[in-house]
Amino acid sequence: MISIQRIQTTDENNYRFAEKLLTTAFPKEERRELSLQREYTDHNKDFHNNILLADNEPVGFISYWDFDEFIYVEHFAIDETKRSGGYGQQVLSALKEMVQRPIVLEVELPENEISQRRIGFYQRQGFRLWENEYQQPPYREGDSYLPMLLMVQGELNNETAFDQVKETLYKKVYGVKN
Repeated sequence: MISIQRIQTTDENNYRFAEKLLTTAFPKEERRELSLQREYTDHNKDFHNNILLADNEPVGFISYWDFDEFIYVEHFAIDETKRSGGYGQQVLSALKEMVQRPIVLEVELPENEISQRRIGFYQRQGFRLWENEYQQPPYREGDSYLPMLLMVQGELNNETAFDQVKETLYKKVYGVKN
């Protein structure tokens, strides 16, 4: 059984595990500076940094933003040594049950086998791919926007909700001023 447990930086062992996994699973351009990640973890009520535990052993982490209309999963990774053990599916099932709202996440364009497999994994978990053009804003000044797509699980319609979701992510997650 998997459990999702919110952590703070004072939870040193679990936080260190999550931070190390963040830096190994995501390239620099797809994550914020670690100092800002720590600040959000401890002081931003909308940001939830969570350790994933199986039998009280850390197997991964998931960070998400809790907005009124939806949850935005910013980063999600299972430790490389624990992959293909069904943990990803268990985490998403537990998260759906826990939040009881639509879940949004970003995925890379399906231009290679890995990104295609990732999209397929999320589709098998009930996510729909929104084909609307979407650019992930840069985490760092001077970096470029990254072409991505949004995937959604739950009752959000891309024709009516895409602009609102995009605006929320740009403003609250990435700090983009319109």
